Amino acid sequence: MTAAAPLEGWTHTYSGKVRDLYVPDGSASTAGLGDVVLVVASDRVSAYDHVLSPGIPGKGVVLTQLSLWWFEQLADLVPNHVVSTDVPAAVAGRAMVCRRLEMFPVECVARGYLTGSGLAEYRESGSVTGIALPAGLVDGSRLPQPIFTPATKAELGAHDENVPFDSVVALVGADTAEALRSLTLAVYGRAEAIARERGVILADTKLEFGTDPATGAITLGDEVLTPDSSRFWPADEWRPGRAQPSVDKQVLRDWLTSPASGWDRAGDATPPSLPADVVARTRDRYLDAYERLTGTTLSV
Repeated sequence: MTAAAPLEGWTHTYSGKVRDLYVPDGSASTAGLGDVVLVVASDRVSAYDHVLSPGIPGKGVVLTQLSLWWFEQLADLVPNHVVSTDVPAAVAGRAMVCRRLEMFPVECVARGYLTGSGLAEYRESGSVTGIALPAGLVDGSRLPQPIFTPATKAELGAHDENVPFDSVVALVGADTAEALRSLTLAVYGRAEAIARERGVILADTKLEFGTDPATGAITLGDEVLTPDSSRFWPADEWRPGRAQPSVDKQVLRDWLTSPASGWDRAGDATPPSLPADVVARTRDRYLDAYERLTGTTLSV
């Protein structure tokens, strides 16, 4: 993984799969900001718990700008962690100054359609995280109603694990667990309707919440409703019973698990480098998602 770039006024503290975090270094340029963190979205891309190379040019800008757009659409449902987009010039467009949250140790996943790990679990048990589903569903089936299918957060390089709601209760308490479920489904419902108006199906999405220490409120953090954290399908091409065309990073996942890559997902080997055409097609999908959803173009 490429080392995070130094930024005047900020000290690097952490690098995740695709984001780098910085805190104010106490100098004049960041004095008075308070307890904040600079969240910088890199062009790194991950799949199946591996950071891949090369990155996707412009991806960090797409993730940040789309997250900011969604935060505005959701502002009346749940507060978010954004303080400012006044960031160092070197990371302009792909960074946000955010309140530091006390994050919950849960990935909050909402599914309105059956695919991915949810489909695999359904094929084994007829349920997803203990939620029984009707018989006869196939890849891409729309669910009778959206469901909350949480997962425990894993360390870098490890797998998130889908868990039943009772496990969330054990981690954060009954009231907070219920609040997370309610907020997740509310966000999904709003976003699904907005996306559908724009000809896009939001099949599922992963959200992260934390507590704002200053207010005690449950607050939406990290990225939100991006092609990294969500599955977006063109509505006019949706056909249950097959893998759906997408405007997210599915093209990258498909190549990794195809004979063309030569990679064994079940093994210990590092995934191979992405071919130039896969990088280009993934980049196009990210930009397409942004343009379909927001109705505007993005120059990156």
